[in-house]
Amino acid sequence: MHWTELKSRLLEAGSVNLTGEPAGRFVARSAAGPGAGSEGAVFFAMGGHRVRLAVDPFSPVEIAHRGGGVADLYLDNNLIAGNLLEPGFHCPDQAYITVTGSCIFNCRYCTVPRIGGRRKSIDEIVRMVDSVRHRIHAISITSGVLETVEEEESYVLEVVRHLAFFDLPIGVSIYPTDKTPDRLHDLGVAEVKFNLEAATPALFAAMCPGLEYDLIWHVLDRSVEILGKNRVFSNVILGLGETDAEMAACIGELTAHGVIPVIRPLNPVAGLANLSRPSAERLRRTLAVHSEALAGAGLDPHLARTMCTNCTGCDLVPGRDE
Repeated sequence: MHWTELKSRLLEAGSVNLTGEPAGRFVARSAAGPGAGSEGAVFFAMGGHRVRLAVDPFSPVEIAHRGGGVADLYLDNNLIAGNLLEPGFHCPDQAYITVTGSCIFNCRYCTVPRIGGRRKSIDEIVRMVDSVRHRIHAISITSGVLETVEEEESYVLEVVRHLAFFDLPIGVSIYPTDKTPDRLHDLGVAEVKFNLEAATPALFAAMCPGLEYDLIWHVLDRSVEILGKNRVFSNVILGLGETDAEMAACIGELTAHGVIPVIRPLNPVAGLANLSRPSAERLRRTLAVHSEALAGAGLDPHLARTMCTNCTGCDLVPGRDE
């Protein structure tokens, strides 16, 4: 089975029943986004490819861990040999750390406001990075919003100042103020990700009450201006109710602005638990549109150094999963 077909089918399922030998050191846990508060996830790799799957004993997909990271994946009647990747934090090869695990906003697809996690201290974050320094090549930072957007930005900037010590590329994805791109750039941040989340303004308003759609576009444009192409990213969730044409238009607009879209399959939790994950066929259709748009705009996901496009675990990434 070709990797693109396999990964699209696995992303449609979204989960795996993990059996066999104990695999605790291969399980990653999230403190932000739709996966927050879950039983964790594993990264299954085959050759140079990888996919992230939530651990769920009721999943129709099985991974049997044979020990030492060696694993067999069973899908329908197919057995696919591969291995489990050990995460740094949240994903392999990176320390991808959530600064504040709670949020004042209530985006309908996100579990973080319901969990109400804590904020990590700067010393704790530095210790976390130091503990995995020997097996990471990047640091990525994301965060909820504890009090105000401005206060959160100020705290994250202080975190970034302390992490400069490690001399690794740093990527940051937070809800921004209009000055966030400039302030992160001044601190030497390598890449940024500011998330449109939804393919249309109407869907954004319905899914992200209290957030500003136009502000996201403003900071994306400013980020491209100061960081350059291939250094600015934006999540767009596939499966919120948009049409294929609306998703294609959103992808085209982002790439025309010099932004690399991160097309994230919906994880139906929180206020969207009644929805379904996008089908494997739709994921592949969208990948084709995404690939063409990136090529037309001269954008290359291979150049990503941090965050989601560098990892590739949760999404079909043009040029990386084809």
